[in-house]
Amino acid sequence: MDQLTLGIGTRLQHTQYGPGVIVGVKYAVYIISFIHHGIKEIDKTDSHLDEILPENVTTEVETTSEMEKSLLKILRLWGDVTEPVPLGDRWTGGTMVLQPKDTSLKPKEISIEAFFHKIVMLRDRVRVMEQQINSHKTLSDEDKVNLQQYITRIYGSLTTFNVLFKNKEQWFVGEKGAKED
Repeated sequence: MDQLTLGIGTRLQHTQYGPGVIVGVKYAVYIISFIHHGIKEIDKTDSHLDEILPENVTTEVETTSEMEKSLLKILRLWGDVTEPVPLGDRWTGGTMVLQPKDTSLKPKEISIEAFFHKIVMLRDRVRVMEQQINSHKTLSDEDKVNLQQYITRIYGSLTTFNVLFKNKEQWFVGEKGAKED
């Protein structure tokens, strides 16, 4: 294998780190995201590195952005890997205040960053639950569809928090958005 010509998105197998995908290329090294070992820089001439050739694949031109989205989807399916989710710029450093109707009671303050982190963790856990349901061996297809409908409704209930996300592609999408896809 001519390892000096591999590009971003190439699937690889390393004898020490296992399966991975090239996510960056430097002069002498590949930046590889390994499923079980995270991101590592591996010398292009490393003899422990082998390309995994996919079967029955049509040749398509993908942009780097599309490739990154595909890679993140694959990594989420394979493990508990989460993408960095940036908070919208206007919320950075902000505070959320919950004021009770009774003014004699003390309001609850929380940084928007902390609240946003909890929302992202909730989203990631719902995604993992969704993957567990979809890959469950004993649930019937009907049961999977019924549970998937509940998950879609959960996402729909969370769309209120989309205002916090910097990037629209990371928004929650409920039933209406799912029908459009």
